[in-house]
Amino acid sequence: MARMVMMQHQTHPCFSILTSTLSGFNGASLHSQVRQQQQTPLPREALHVTASSEKKNPVMAATQCAVPRRNAMALILSSYIFSDFGFRNTALAQQSVGFREYIDTFDGYSFKYPQNWIQVRGAGADIFYRDPYVLDENVSVELSSPSSSRYKSVEDLGPPQEAGRKVLRQYLTEFMSTRLGVRRESNILSTSSRVADDGRLYYLVEVNIKSFANNNELAVMPKDRVVNLEWDRRYLSVLGVENNRLYELRLQTPENVFVEEENDLRQVIDSFRVNKVSA
Repeated sequence: MARMVMMQHQTHPCFSILTSTLSGFNGASLHSQVRQQQQTPLPREALHVTASSEKKNPVMAATQCAVPRRNAMALILSSYIFSDFGFRNTALAQQSVGFREYIDTFDGYSFKYPQNWIQVRGAGADIFYRDPYVLDENVSVELSSPSSSRYKSVEDLGPPQEAGRKVLRQYLTEFMSTRLGVRRESNILSTSSRVADDGRLYYLVEVNIKSFANNNELAVMPKDRVVNLEWDRRYLSVLGVENNRLYELRLQTPENVFVEEENDLRQVIDSFRVNKVSA
């Protein structure tokens, strides 16, 4: 079993997962309008009618008086609740969730991940974490077998461009579907290399994959087979070599989420390190 050390970092920005659909509700403005209406004096005629009606029919007068009061109180209460709800959601989206660091001293690698992400066991990877709300957003680590691999450097994969093609082929193989009418579009967005602060060379590969499916794959006429976009995802892979093994950190996220969280996700990518394992 791999040993895990958890270290919390509170100074990093958070992942904006939840959005508020009620944050645009101006509860404070509505509250002030209701207060102003309540403080505006009624004309003498209105006061007189209410008083005379109360003498003639107390029940009707009480009902007429209670309804506006209930409406006013309902408006005040709803404005307070909605404005408070919008504030709470805004604060939730802006506060920092921080990061934790996963360190595997047995296999020799480490990386940071958002502290609110949860571990998923039995996912097939050496380690797997995912967002609790955006289920398509996750990070995992794959590594080659120590007995069958003899990697000396990540350059054994060739230049970054060639490594990118290999990574894309692997993704497409894993996501192969036997369903009728399913089509995948893929594109290598970028490939690069860098030397990290540990002095080791790493490759970074970014890929976009889209999945399309027909809504009626058994239809005879082409016009009856409408193609819809199932998902549109960004895949980022970091490749490194140590202990004669190839390590790959994979980060998957929906393309629209990546646009909002790019800075945070790149912190996860940049944090990946491979470490020497003592014999």
